[in-house]
Amino acid sequence: MIKIHKEGRTWLLILLFGLTIMNSLLFYLANSMVLSIITGVISLGFFIFFTYFFRIPNRIVIADENYIVAPADGKIVVSEPTMENEFLKEKRLQVSIFMSVFDVHANWFPIAGKVKHVSHQNGRYMAAYLPKSSTENERSTILIETKCKKTILVRQIAGALARRIVTYAKEGQDCNINEQLGYIKFGSRVDLYLPLDTEILVEMGEVTVGNETIIAKLKHDA
Repeated sequence: MIKIHKEGRTWLLILLFGLTIMNSLLFYLANSMVLSIITGVISLGFFIFFTYFFRIPNRIVIADENYIVAPADGKIVVSEPTMENEFLKEKRLQVSIFMSVFDVHANWFPIAGKVKHVSHQNGRYMAAYLPKSSTENERSTILIETKCKKTILVRQIAGALARRIVTYAKEGQDCNINEQLGYIKFGSRVDLYLPLDTEILVEMGEVTVGNETIIAKLKHDA
């Protein structure tokens, strides 16, 4: 049985109500059984698609505290050193995951620790796979301090269709893998900014499974 994410329940009820009203009116006004059946089938397919979109799988991962777990379903579109000028203002390893409309859109904490900062920036709605989306699109920034006192910056980025970012993370809270960090609707991207000595365990173009795929390992300080 498909479990529906809380972000989609109200939306799906409104959609179901609207489709029911539309098909009922069409049935009584159009006086065409064929047209009513075609519209009904299209409406059913439409509703099934959005039910699938708002699905939330039950995933549990067990990982060492130095491992970074994928915060989202999607595909690796960036894996390179870069300057993070917006918040950290230092060079980091950037790993970015692009989420299509067919991916699960829940976001998970990539590592256990404490949330040190949460902020939201308004911006544009360019396609999330474009490099400029990291700095110009609407986005939320979450800074996590790990148990080994390293910092991981997570950035939720809206895309061309994703016009709503939901961030559950709260400044000062303890966080763990297997817990949801937030949700982004209709195609988007999640960026990670990791310490430069982090060992990256994924490759460009690799498909990730949120809260399952191990994407990096932090260097353990002696």
